[in-house]
Amino acid sequence: MEYLFFGLAIALVIGFEFVNGFHDTANAVATVIYTNTLKPTYAVVLSGICNLLGVLTSSGTVAFAIIALLPVDLVVNSSTSQSLVMAIALLLSAIIWNLGTWYLGLPVSSTHTLIGSITGIGIANSVINSFSSTNSYWWDGINWLKMQEIVISLVISPLLGFCGAAILFLIAKYLIRQEELYTAPEENVPSIWIRTVLILTCSGVSFAHGSNDGQKGMGLMMLILVAILPSFFSLNLQTSPQAIAQLVASSNSVIPVLSSQFIINTNQDPSFPNSRDELSQFLKPQGHVNENIWRSLVAESQIIAEKLSINNNLLDIAASDRRRVRDDIYLVASTITKLEKQQYLANFDHPEIITNYRNQLDHLTKFIPYWIKITIALALGLGTMIGWKRVVVTVGEKIGKEHLNYAQGASAELITMTTISAADYFGLPVSTTHILSSGIAGSMVANRSGVQVDTLRNLLLAWLLTLPSCILLGFTTYIIGLFTLKSAAF
Repeated sequence: MEYLFFGLAIALVIGFEFVNGFHDTANAVATVIYTNTLKPTYAVVLSGICNLLGVLTSSGTVAFAIIALLPVDLVVNSSTSQSLVMAIALLLSAIIWNLGTWYLGLPVSSTHTLIGSITGIGIANSVINSFSSTNSYWWDGINWLKMQEIVISLVISPLLGFCGAAILFLIAKYLIRQEELYTAPEENVPSIWIRTVLILTCSGVSFAHGSNDGQKGMGLMMLILVAILPSFFSLNLQTSPQAIAQLVASSNSVIPVLSSQFIINTNQDPSFPNSRDELSQFLKPQGHVNENIWRSLVAESQIIAEKLSINNNLLDIAASDRRRVRDDIYLVASTITKLEKQQYLANFDHPEIITNYRNQLDHLTKFIPYWIKITIALALGLGTMIGWKRVVVTVGEKIGKEHLNYAQGASAELITMTTISAADYFGLPVSTTHILSSGIAGSMVANRSGVQVDTLRNLLLAWLLTLPSCILLGFTTYIIGLFTLKSAAF
């Protein structure tokens, strides 16, 4: 049964990115296809290549920002079967919503669908736990700090797209006085310099999309592989012995620094037997800082240092122990990150010692093999080739009262490319769809072309409904999945 779930989960990850191509990547090619700059076949192939390059050169920070939204007990303490059910429910919910809105020609956000689905699963998991524990609440399933960051980025990025495209269009209209740029495209091919600009902006948006949106599928793929094949994917087995030795040295340096936050009784064992549980509780929304958190950090850091000092090559760690080591590293790194966000590290004279230690820990668990990047990039490109037409028509004709012109398309894509690249740098997932659609609306307003209220109302309604709908879908599919798993066990 587990292998069936595993195969289904992998297929759904690829399917999600394939459907993602319908929505988000189609936006990147909308302007070059609609303006007759490139034929659809050439446009989607170009976009697919640029997406591939964007995915291959991505840092992975966005991938793990999405994973950080999941409840810590589903990442650390869950069984293999439960992890797979979680992944399947998450992906199935997102695919259902994406396909439904694509069919209606509405360019909604795949990022929103993922966040909604993850939130629904987190709430469902907390509700289930609340029946067996009086200290568990439904809101425990949401990483509020990370959710706040992501929601702010999803709200601000469309505003940047709208205002930025409007300003850029007005600047272009003032500086470049060529009438051809500001008229609706005809059936004939535009001049070479206009084609060059639009091809470059299309390539830029596709590359930025791959570097940001493609990471979501990569993170989900890694989540599944760690759950079902922990001996191969729990730790970055390519880490050099030198890097491990440096990490052990950093751990030994950081332990006395962290120990300064609690009173050490020399008559007691310095270890803390409940350290994993303490850190897990702290990483929940209601978790607060006390002496036990610092003691637990020290205890877990000691465990990590001892394990790695014995095995200076990760391949030497027993396959059955690698998941345990990964969980210890995940808890310590996540705790340090939360302490940093809550400004507790500012109390230390040299907080960089602690954050550098965290970064070295992350190197062991936050990695993505190249074959996963290539798989996700291919799925994105193929999805674009098949499902681009519905979204292209919406972007080109249904946002403004006049048809999209060359300058509007270039302005919207330049701003979209810049905004996504900035978000990628800070490790924030944003929506290509939201930014580009808002950019086109902004350029229409700047040109006094007006916007189609019905279309914008439908887009806004789809955006507003995405989160609650996907929360409900995630909640429902996760409960059904767990029920099916338990029924199969009997």
